[in-house]
Amino acid sequence: MKGFLRPISLLLLSLLLAHSCLAQEKREPSTPEERDTAVKIARLLESDPFHKDAKKAREWFTLWLIHVPDISIELCRDYLGPVLGSKKYYSSEIFVQMMFSSAAFIIEHPDEAKDKTAVNLAGVEGALKAYEAILKTKPKAQWEFLDGLIAKREKGELRAYVQDIAEHKCKAKP
Repeated sequence: MKGFLRPISLLLLSLLLAHSCLAQEKREPSTPEERDTAVKIARLLESDPFHKDAKKAREWFTLWLIHVPDISIELCRDYLGPVLGSKKYYSSEIFVQMMFSSAAFIIEHPDEAKDKTAVNLAGVEGALKAYEAILKTKPKAQWEFLDGLIAKREKGELRAYVQDIAEHKCKAKP
């Protein structure tokens, strides 16, 4: 199943990038019910990435993000370093969790939606929560890079890390 999710996740991420502008013209803004569902799914997948409905939840969330015109997130692989594109331990689940947790932050904190550091910090933290939940049931799914991010979080250095990436590697293109 892990091998199946990776290509699907990458395909969905590609669709998100390629069709977001077109999709945003076709539908109304997200509803309060959809936003509530999105936040619940993000939190569920942070704490239980192997939930029995995780696959369906990830599919719904990704497609929803493609189509809603009022919530958009930056996709930059540099925040999670070598995770995206790797065939190692649940990389696609961890990467898409960053996207979902970022979207949940935007929904819960609309006044901070334009704060690139805050949004992406929430995304990285959500991905780390999912990673830690994965390790509880799959302790061999260790990532040295993610362990390093956890260490930065514990030392209070994660925000500075995310801000540095935002300013130097993931700049918005004009």
